[in-house]
Amino acid sequence: MQPLIDGLIFIVDDDASVREALAWLLRSRRLASEHFPSAEAFEARLAEVLPVDQPHCLLLDVRMPGTSGLVLFDRLAEHGLLEAMPVIFLTGHADVPTAVDAVKRGAFDFCEKPSSDNALVDRIEHALAASLLALEARRGRQLLVTRVAELTEREREVMQRVIEGLPNKLIAEQLAISVRTVEVHRARVFEKMEVKSAVELANRLRELSPSR
Repeated sequence: MQPLIDGLIFIVDDDASVREALAWLLRSRRLASEHFPSAEAFEARLAEVLPVDQPHCLLLDVRMPGTSGLVLFDRLAEHGLLEAMPVIFLTGHADVPTAVDAVKRGAFDFCEKPSSDNALVDRIEHALAASLLALEARRGRQLLVTRVAELTEREREVMQRVIEGLPNKLIAEQLAISVRTVEVHRARVFEKMEVKSAVELANRLRELSPSR
């Protein structure tokens, strides 16, 4: 069966039999995976293995010797990696309340051991879909930053006043330029930002807000 999304699944679990079983399950569904015996091993190779454009998620054991899954989760959150790399906790029955709390703090989901293969793969596919959306949003923001950087200083001055809703005449007065010049700059801003209205421009720029 062809997967819905071509993604990469990281498996971090200190139990070799669990890692092997999960890797086999994913291979049977034509899903690629990489597995690690500890949080330390995963962190050591994170910069090397983390995809830039490919959807990915993390299957993470809660309890492990050394750095626990929860500590690793918090570190990933601190580095802003959870949006593009959803975390599904693998947990025993006793750890369910802990996993539920982690979900409240940003984990994507949790799955009790042992679990239904179909249920786990379903959760993984949903996590990969969320990763895909996050990566697309990131690319959109990066493109937007590039387009803003390509504007001239005057174009940025005009753009700021356009999104504030000021008419061309008032913009011309504030910048001590002609209305015709404002119209030219406004048209160039719309062209470079690939928008057709001031409302669309304001909505696009809102994507760069730190609150997002």
